[in-house]
Amino acid sequence: MTPVDYSRLLLLLAPEMILVITALAVLAADLIWARDLKDRNRHTIAFSITLFGSLAAVASLMMGTPDPAGATQWLTLGGATTTVKIGLIALTLSALAISTRSPLTSHIGELYLLTLLATVGMLFMASANHLLLAFIALELVSLSFYILVALYRHHKPAAEGALRYFLLGGVSAGFTLFGLSFIYGATGSMAFDQISQQLDGSPPSPLLIVGMVALVIGFGFKIAAVPMHLWAPDAYQAAAPPVGALIASASKLASFYLFARIWTVVLADVAGRGADSSLSAGWLILLAILAAASLILGNVAAIAQTSLKRLLAYSAIAHAGYILIGLMGEQADGIAAVIYYLVTYGLAIVGAFALVLLVEGSDGSDQITAFAGFHRRYPLESFCLLIFILSLAGIPPLAGFFGKFYLFAAALKSGLASNLLFALVVLAVAMSAVSLYYYLKVLKQAYVVPSPNTARRRSDPVLRVVVILMAIGVVALGCFPDILVGDLVADLK
Repeated sequence: MTPVDYSRLLLLLAPEMILVITALAVLAADLIWARDLKDRNRHTIAFSITLFGSLAAVASLMMGTPDPAGATQWLTLGGATTTVKIGLIALTLSALAISTRSPLTSHIGELYLLTLLATVGMLFMASANHLLLAFIALELVSLSFYILVALYRHHKPAAEGALRYFLLGGVSAGFTLFGLSFIYGATGSMAFDQISQQLDGSPPSPLLIVGMVALVIGFGFKIAAVPMHLWAPDAYQAAAPPVGALIASASKLASFYLFARIWTVVLADVAGRGADSSLSAGWLILLAILAAASLILGNVAAIAQTSLKRLLAYSAIAHAGYILIGLMGEQADGIAAVIYYLVTYGLAIVGAFALVLLVEGSDGSDQITAFAGFHRRYPLESFCLLIFILSLAGIPPLAGFFGKFYLFAAALKSGLASNLLFALVVLAVAMSAVSLYYYLKVLKQAYVVPSPNTARRRSDPVLRVVVILMAIGVVALGCFPDILVGDLVADLK
């Protein structure tokens, strides 16, 4: 066995170590000094420490590592992984910023501890180069989220939603571990590069096929793809808006990036073919089925929703379908498109959840009808809502449009499944038209439907800053997509 250089390993794990120390510092400060202060002051102290630690972690990432190319058999660093990690930290900070204005829980230190531990898990998911590390990181994130959903104790659906999330998550973890064990049995290795070398273009064995199917089921839960989506609407509605924002944004970015690396890098040689002339077994067919089902069910079910949280949950299921199409495209272009799409989607979804928190705080409801007359009560916030909704719907020149464009372009370039992917892209375009209906329902309430209470209200300054920053990010990445996409493609090639 190759000896481990622990001093070098600590340097490679500097961002994760900084966040772990930050989490412990926040918990200690809250328990020792801030316990008797008002909740808002405790949040201020906790967020200040978290902001300092997060900036230190980002600085560590931007400085790079002594030997990122050599990394270890457990980790891969640099390039697109660094971009994903910075995006994860930024989305986590945004979610924590809006949590300072949420009556989520009186356990402030525990809230920040769990959130930062989930972030550490997501960073490990992004850099995992070994199936065992990927599974451990995945479960660290999942366990943290189960507790975070349940922390919203004064909200009656929270306990039921957290329990359902936990039970379905436990089943999905079993399938994931089952799939990993079969892949290990078929290849004799759990390191990404060694598995890829073992496969070397040979047809998948029955053992490997079973492993891939089980892995698709396990990961399908994490990305809320049909038919493993049942937890999402209940968890989104039961969780406090900051927790829902974190699950919908950062968690999706980490899960899909790990998912993309496993399928398009580790198992690239067993993709199969979906062209009419050469239909063959592989993960391509599995992802195509998931993508089509997610697109149809997510968009159709969202039409009937009256709660904005549940609407966002079903739209997230549909967005999982769009992203899966990108994963089946050309490797570098597809993964770059997926990262760009998820970062911009994360910005829009965090902003949307911040506005849900604003309306819940003033009207006590997350119903779409609670947004009636929103543009009169909060003119600036309503304009940001317009940006978020239109970006999610894929309207140019916002980032959501270019995200879909890059996903579909990467898919259509692929020679593995030209006919199959062309049909999926046509379905995705049609479902995007369907999505306009339920997204415009929200804007209709905000801008058209009259409300008896149209007096202008003072917005919370923290929520306003977060919402404006998210809107600026969506517009900027829409007008200048090469800021992110160009570097990603260069890093991945």
